[in-house]
Formats: sequence, structure tokens, C-alpha cells
Amino acid sequence: MTSQTHGQDHHGSGSTGTDGVQDVDAVVAEMMRQEFWDARYAGEGLAWSGDPNPQLVAEVADLEPGRALDVGCGEGGDAVWLARRGWDVTAADLSPLALVKVEAVAAAAGVGDRVRTLHLDAVAQAPEPAAYDLVSAAFLHLPPEPRAAAIAGLAAAVAPGGTLLWVAHSPLDLALPGHGPRPPQLMPTETEVAAALDPQAWSLEVVEARPRTRTGEDGTEVLHHDVVVRARRTG
Repeated sequence: MTSQTHGQDHHGSGSTGTDGVQDVDAVVAEMMRQEFWDARYAGEGLAWSGDPNPQLVAEVADLEPGRALDVGCGEGGDAVWLARRGWDVTAADLSPLALVKVEAVAAAAGVGDRVRTLHLDAVAQAPEPAAYDLVSAAFLHLPPEPRAAAIAGLAAAVAPGGTLLWVAHSPLDLALPGHGPRPPQLMPTETEVAAALDPQAWSLEVVEARPRTRTGEDGTEVLHHDVVVRARRTG
């Protein structure tokens, strides 16, 4: 794997300086390197909460379990949640060190037999085609051209009748207080994500910027918006 910024909500898009386009581009390039994410997962403990992405819970809870591909899986919070509900999960990530933690977390949760790991570059490597009943990409933040390649590959991995779920930070948050600066080229709108799917092959079921709140480190409530696109493959 060579190129993606990724993960559950715990994998933010990062922060940048304010010295111009060159600085932003340098930050984006760094965040798309495997070494960046390996450094994040190099410690002994967990970097993130282990809780599932709330939008995954909202959108997938009523689906019939089958085969799932969790892209940008981080330490496996989403994968474990899916496995506990009967899904057979392939947890894919840019960082091999993250995948080691996924295996440990899944085993500790008693679902190690339902979770396998995959070292996958969502930009450079297309997953197995038409193989999954659910493909979920949570906070997989990429510049426009790599993002288009990733969406195309992930969409192709969905079996007929299956679901593609894309969740990401919304550009609405760029103007809100309480948020660190993020490279805007990594934050498409829900309409832009949906437009990458062929309307002849996909039924768009959810296309929205969904508000949620979380408690910040100082105890105050911080408003977030998540881009949520859920689509069913019809062709």
C-alpha cells in the first residue's frame, strides 16, 4: 500500500500550517504514506477508542449479514462490530501495524474467526471484484484523482444487490469553530462522492451531510458533520 489517509472517525484528516498551497500539499503527501500510519500504530496501546463508527451502525444495523470489506479499518472497531453481528469481515488497511492490532482486538472480542486482515492500497489495488455484500470506507480521505480511483475499485468490489457505504468528514466543518485546519482537497461533499457512482449501476439510498456532536477535550460539545453516502448495486 502506498497512498491513502484513512480510518474511522478517530482517523482525522490531520492539520496543516497556514503558509500556502505548498505546505498543504506536503501534509497531504505525508499522510498518504504508509510510514505515516505505521508511526501512528507503533505504540503498544490502542490509538483510538475501539468504538464503531456511528454512521456505520446507523446504516448497516438492519442489513442481512454476509461478506464485508472494511477499508481503512484502523484498529478494527468497525470490523469487530460487524463480526459480532454475523458478518464475515475482511479488514483492510494501509498500515501492517494496524492490522496486527486488528487481529489482537478481534481475538480478544471472541470474533477472530470472523475477521481476516488484508494489506490493501485502496488507490493502487482494486479488491476482489463483486465479492462483498458490504464495502465500507470510513474516513478514507484522499485528493480528487486518487479518491476517484478508490471509489471505482471499491464499487467494483460490491456484489450485485450489495451495499457501498462511504463516510467522511464534511467540508461544512471547515468553517466551524473547534476544528483544526484540514486540507480541503481531502474533503468532498456528499454530492461529489455520489456523482462518482454510475447511476445505471447504483441506487443511491442516502446522500447527506449528517450532523453529530462529540465531547471535546475541554468538556464542551463540538458539532461535526459526516458525509454519508449509502448506495445499493443494481447492475
